[in-house]
Amino acid sequence: MQTDVVVIGAGAAGLMCAFTAAARGRQVLLLDHANKAGKKILMSGGGRCNFTNLYTEPSNFLSSNAHFCKSALARYTQWDFIEMVSRHGVPYHEKKLGQLFCDNKSSDILEMLLDECAQTGVDLRLDTPVESIEKHAEGYLLYTGIGPVRCQSLVIATGGLSIPTLGASGFGYQIARQFGHNVLPTRAGLVPFTITEPQLKTICTELSGTSVEDCLVSCNGQSFRENILFTHRGLSGPAILQISSYWQPGDVVHINLLPHLDLGEWLATQKQERPNAELKTLLGEVFTRKMAGLLCEHWFASRPLKQYVPSELEAIAEKLADWQLVPAGTEGYRTAEVTLGGVDTREVSSKTMESQKSAGLYFIGEVLDVTGHLGGFNFQWAWASAYAAGQFA
Repeated sequence: MQTDVVVIGAGAAGLMCAFTAAARGRQVLLLDHANKAGKKILMSGGGRCNFTNLYTEPSNFLSSNAHFCKSALARYTQWDFIEMVSRHGVPYHEKKLGQLFCDNKSSDILEMLLDECAQTGVDLRLDTPVESIEKHAEGYLLYTGIGPVRCQSLVIATGGLSIPTLGASGFGYQIARQFGHNVLPTRAGLVPFTITEPQLKTICTELSGTSVEDCLVSCNGQSFRENILFTHRGLSGPAILQISSYWQPGDVVHINLLPHLDLGEWLATQKQERPNAELKTLLGEVFTRKMAGLLCEHWFASRPLKQYVPSELEAIAEKLADWQLVPAGTEGYRTAEVTLGGVDTREVSSKTMESQKSAGLYFIGEVLDVTGHLGGFNFQWAWASAYAAGQFA
């Protein structure tokens, strides 16, 4: 079989790149070993697909080569993708912080991408593994589940290692290494923390399912203000997922449970105005009663506010404003939304996404060492990098 372009991976980036290249008149074959295209799209955003973010900026991305993402993000913006969503009549809304979600379900976005592929004549083959790849003078020869395929341009859109149950594998990294690329160490990103320290583990288990709406979580000079969620294994929720991408084993995570209050002043005022109120009662007004009870049981002895001396109230304020913990680890790729690290972008063109090691080979999406924050940024990187490669492949 002979074609102009082969794209490996029918996820967000692969679908986008396939129809972008096909719209230029290129003959495109899109392959995926899975039985369904876009599995990660379908489960994203709780089934509503957080497909982009109104406030996308290069500062929303982690990479060892910080400037790499700028060119692609500037040439295919969130507004470009929103225009396509609107053109297809997909209803959407802003949830918060610029996060755009489908009104109905994630399949609206997947169907839009598949529709674009159908309109431009992309040949999509599912259940089609790629066994091996060889470089030839005129391009690449792939040995696949549908037999040998020759192409001029080869696009790797295989994603990272996160959520292996959806078919994630290290195949893209393997191809990168085969053609001389450096692959930076990978680890799970946007992932819940696990806690094993007995007292904290008890608190987390007892509070499993409890959310604290407004927390400031900090680590290694980065901070995120969002809600946190207690789980039977540790901590999750948007603020925790965000900071996990900056955390390294052994690092201390700082959590301000009530960042909207000056806690020292608030406790002193409460003592003055309600001297007979118990600490547990007071905390039950800002947290759930169960959480207030557990904090008093494990952290502070609860008694009427008038019985605390100023230094004791200061210590309570300090603990609530700077709860310090060292997670045992993370839940790993099993539940991680993204993979940090990947193909070293110093060896890839930021304009075309083409390999600087092997002509005609392109890398897009999550396989590259570019990782977005939570909130639609990883999808926008998929669209932007795919569009860039689709203009040249």
